[in-house]
Amino acid sequence: MRALLQRVRRGSVSVGDATIAKIGPGLVILLGVGQGDDEADAAYLARKTAALRIFADDQGKLNLALAQSKGAALVISQFTLYADTSQGNRPGFSAAAEPGRAEQLYEHYVALLQAAGVPVQTGVFGAHMLVEIENDGPVTIMLESPAPK
Repeated sequence: MRALLQRVRRGSVSVGDATIAKIGPGLVILLGVGQGDDEADAAYLARKTAALRIFADDQGKLNLALAQSKGAALVISQFTLYADTSQGNRPGFSAAAEPGRAEQLYEHYVALLQAAGVPVQTGVFGAHMLVEIENDGPVTIMLESPAPK
């Protein structure tokens, strides 16, 4: 699995003309699920996401995790994180998990983040979405499994 974390002042997602989710300070997380990923990969990424110290403390140092900063997460499914651009100019997506399995693991990741005390909003799996992000920093970090075996 791959998670692209972007620290934000605010983020929102719309489907059609309707805003379906929005957060203030926190993380917008673009989450991709690959072939062969499983619940252990989702758990590993959720733990890393929740514990990653990328928010400023009182001294301005990056010492706080998401829940400690009282931030929220906006999680968006993003199969294009598995784009293969090694041949030609049209990306291939054969490394991405099939949609049914990807949705299961996406929902599992979201549930684990919530269980870690992170308020979570989501997009609509598989929908065409408009994502608005106001980056803070900018701080953008790629996390990737597989989980340590």
